Amino acid sequence: MSISRPLPLLLALVLCAGCAQTRPPEEKPDYGRPLPPGANALVKITDPAEIPDCRAAFADRVGLVEAIDRSLEYMTKPSSRGHFPRSGISHARTAASLQAFRDLVTTAASAGEFQRTLERDFEFFRSYGYDGRGSVFVTAYCTPIYDASRERTERFRYPLYGLPPEIVKAPGGTPLGTKDATGAIGRSPTRAEIETGRLYANRGLEVAWLENPVDVYVIHVQGSAKLRLPDGSLAHVGYAGKTEHPYVSVGRALVAEGKIARGELSLTRMRRYFRENPREVAGWLNRNPSYVFFQDYPPGMPHGSLGFPVTPYRTIATDKSLFPRASVVFMDVDVPAAAARGVGMRPFRSFVLDQDTGGAIRAAGRADLYFGVGPEAERLAGRQSSVGRMVYVFVKE
Repeated sequence: MSISRPLPLLLALVLCAGCAQTRPPEEKPDYGRPLPPGANALVKITDPAEIPDCRAAFADRVGLVEAIDRSLEYMTKPSSRGHFPRSGISHARTAASLQAFRDLVTTAASAGEFQRTLERDFEFFRSYGYDGRGSVFVTAYCTPIYDASRERTERFRYPLYGLPPEIVKAPGGTPLGTKDATGAIGRSPTRAEIETGRLYANRGLEVAWLENPVDVYVIHVQGSAKLRLPDGSLAHVGYAGKTEHPYVSVGRALVAEGKIARGELSLTRMRRYFRENPREVAGWLNRNPSYVFFQDYPPGMPHGSLGFPVTPYRTIATDKSLFPRASVVFMDVDVPAAAARGVGMRPFRSFVLDQDTGGAIRAAGRADLYFGVGPEAERLAGRQSSVGRMVYVFVKE
């Protein structure tokens, strides 16, 4: 899960052919726009000129085979078959594509051979994007590390809750609402209702306690965290479920109301604003009605929605109602990178695996890239806000 960041305002004045009159500015891109009726989330590339040049990605294979193997293991689970087909791609073709791609990655002798074999044996499908031309807004998520306690203390006063038994999910994990005493499913409480009414307090649902409400909120957005407990041990908590309310970006709201300049928005900048305005914290955080619940996970990397560990810079989260899960994807986007003066940007042209789901990722024009664990991953993920492209790769039938 990720922090939605302000969408870049693309305003272009285009001259009409043969005249000096200009068209009105374009609308702000709506990356959450649903697909048009009858449209597919994946569009087959038929023009060879549009096939991406993946030779540089062949040199960048750190963690790639490990991520592929996790996708392959997921495809052996009988339950995985129930999520196919998606966008016209079958379970059998996805599994075969993962194995064929793994074989190619591990046997190709050069980047040139890799590219030639890829073009000969595979087909390429770009995301429809938000605009039908493949534009995808890419944010990032991570696993932060925070001090916490299993017990409420004077220092640790803000809880992470486990999943209440009355919260109901569909078989695929989609939140449906709250079941009452009669068995009827109705609307779940919003974040504001939960926080102000302390609806889940004194029920033994607390998984852990933190010292800062903003840390709790960040964990809700990221979907997992490592908790440094008072005895020095490190616990890992991850996503257990959520309410059905849609995610609303607090960062975008802060920008819209002039509290933070659009070009300055980052998680670091949001934290600074909240430190300077502590009385406003609850009001701003409650603008997001969605609420997330957690459970303990085994030590190691956090797990994605496929039930397997995610891999830094190899796992993406997409809308699993649209895209075939576990698939190989070539991602082309700019990402933040540590620089001598703060944070710069670098091109990211690499293969990733579609292995996770995000609360704010609900369209063909959105994706989330996993950045890893700890403060540096949190710092960089809080700055990721770029438009790119995603191309899915499947072996020819």
